[in-house]
Amino acid sequence: MTLFRRLSRRMAPVLLASSVAIAPAALTSTVFAPSAFAQEKQDKEASLLAILAGDSAPAEKALACKQLAVHGSEASASALAKLLADPQLASWARIALEAIPGSAIDEALRKAAEPLEGDLLVGTLNSIGVRRDAGAVDLLAGHLAKAKAAPDAAAAAAVALGRIGNDDASKALRAALMAAEAPAAARSAIAEGCVLVAEQRLAGKKAVEAATLYDEVRQAEVPLPRRLEATRGAILARLAAGPDAETRQSAAMALLVEQLRSPETARFRLGLQVVREIQNASIAELLAAELERASGDRAPLVLLALADQAGPVALRAVRQAAESGKKELRVAALRSLGQVGDATCLDSLVANAADADAAVASAARSALVEISDPKVNDALVARLAKADAKSYPVLIEAIGERRIDAGPTLVAALDHPNAAVRAAALTALGNTVTPAKLPLLVAAAVKPKRAEDEPIALRALQTACVRMPDREACATTLAEAMDAGNVNTKVALLPVIAAVGGTRALAAVNAAAKSSDDKLQDASTRLLGEWSTIDAAPVLLDLSKSAPGEKYRTRALRGYIRIARQFVMPEPQRLEMCQQILAATSAKAERGMVLEILKRYPSVGTLQLASRLSDSADLKEDGRAAVVAIAQKLGTAGPQVLEALNKAGMEKAKVEIVKAQYGAGSSWKDVTAILRKQAGDSRLIILEGGVSNAGLGGDPAPGQVKQLKVQYRVNGKDAEASFAENSLVLLPQPK
Repeated sequence: MTLFRRLSRRMAPVLLASSVAIAPAALTSTVFAPSAFAQEKQDKEASLLAILAGDSAPAEKALACKQLAVHGSEASASALAKLLADPQLASWARIALEAIPGSAIDEALRKAAEPLEGDLLVGTLNSIGVRRDAGAVDLLAGHLAKAKAAPDAAAAAAVALGRIGNDDASKALRAALMAAEAPAAARSAIAEGCVLVAEQRLAGKKAVEAATLYDEVRQAEVPLPRRLEATRGAILARLAAGPDAETRQSAAMALLVEQLRSPETARFRLGLQVVREIQNASIAELLAAELERASGDRAPLVLLALADQAGPVALRAVRQAAESGKKELRVAALRSLGQVGDATCLDSLVANAADADAAVASAARSALVEISDPKVNDALVARLAKADAKSYPVLIEAIGERRIDAGPTLVAALDHPNAAVRAAALTALGNTVTPAKLPLLVAAAVKPKRAEDEPIALRALQTACVRMPDREACATTLAEAMDAGNVNTKVALLPVIAAVGGTRALAAVNAAAKSSDDKLQDASTRLLGEWSTIDAAPVLLDLSKSAPGEKYRTRALRGYIRIARQFVMPEPQRLEMCQQILAATSAKAERGMVLEILKRYPSVGTLQLASRLSDSADLKEDGRAAVVAIAQKLGTAGPQVLEALNKAGMEKAKVEIVKAQYGAGSSWKDVTAILRKQAGDSRLIILEGGVSNAGLGGDPAPGQVKQLKVQYRVNGKDAEASFAENSLVLLPQPK
């Protein structure tokens, strides 16, 4: 099938819509003609209908139904409708029937529903509802009237009537709602149908009709979830534009207040949900009034809903709650000031951010960071000049979190006698310092005036360095500081420069690894072993040969092995690295790690290298196991694979195939004879075509992922094994 034909279903509407701009000759002289589309669709539909009419397996008929949802027309109505009585295929048929346009489909569904019962009837009624077939109202109303005898069918009919939503459907549903005779399950569905009708009325700007229907549901004897749905709709319908808007809005607010004051938690939460759906200036006033009278755990929830309204009313009420009230309400209010607050809230927030209560302080600090008022940044910096010991660290922390450029002020704070102030200033510098001022932070980290500041300064320096725009320049600054410092300075800066990364950083850490100082060797080789980029590989390989001390040479080689094992790279490069590892060491542990790498990345090259390793006395068994594992993953019995298996010593054995099956699910084919014919004196069985339909004589389970199951005997020992499609049949050695 051509690319155009594969895309024809999606593109046909576009091409047809734009055909007015195409010359008539073009439409008749190419394959893009509408008639070609129609003919192809008819041919496809005919082939699918032939499957439904024939003796195909249910799975094939199900797939045909699914495809008819795309290719079918009204011509498929009869064939699909017949399947609605088939428990295996009814749901598949409905997929197509719900999708195909045309009145013939509606008529077929109505006719097919008449003799059905149970789940088959329910499914068909659901499909009628999906299609919103106005012609089925009488049929559905009939099932609705039989709610006592068949509540499930009545429930399906009720929802279908709700989806249709015309006057006749509404009349039938309202009558059933008022009758109060249906079982509880059916009554819930009847209420749901009424709500669906009301939603259509509201969407069609018939708010008064919608409100009336919502009221009938919320006042009826139906389950609480249905009454809550109706209550929500009743409020929103009264707020919709229309006649007597003021009166209806007043009624809506009264109903909303009723929910917010209800002792039922579900109604209270409904009220909070509805206020978030309404764009109405009076809602903030209503919530502010409710906040004053709310008590217990409800007050914070009302406050959060009020904060979502924003505006001056919300701000005033939230500020009042932040300054008084119980702790839970106070914490919620302080946190909400980050959403609704402005610069006028700073005094309160700064004071609360220094509160002894951790929850209060945390809420206020969060708000200081989140307030979006552009005046806040300047106001925070200005407050530093008159800050007391409690507020000073709070202000500095907020400046750092908000990324405010206040370098000179923060640097001056590094000399403050209060340790908390100095710590806040260092942290803030880490978040805000510019590349030009980075040396100031470097100096604070490598030559702290107080020893207690050193760990904080180093963390701040690392935070600053990893966000610098030019990491090479940043690494140069750090490297220069290392060159000028003593051993302790270098050890302290090594993790920072390693976090920056890049060429200059790698060179600095490498130089430290080659130094004569054990502290530097230890710290740098650890960092190189965890390097995050592949460019560390040559450095590590060199150190594995030249580093002072066996301990650090081994560590460097392990780091090199880690890169070969974990990093993405071309296959030749990985093979070269594996060979370098083998050349660099004779230790069994590291050579065994190479085998693990080879197994992780199966290829002919890794197979051949594993085969060579199987010749080694210390790796003979592990090498053989690796060869077998790689060969299995390759899923082919080509000459290079066979050569590697033979070289690895695939021993001869007496192999007997007891039973072999190929398939999936409940569809299996006996292929014992095929495997017996190919079995020889090796556990490797070469199938022409492999584990596939071609290699095993056909497809026993179309459209499914299949496997080969084998019961066998090797040298008299019984075993079983399974093989996925396209895998190599290498029978495991029985234990």
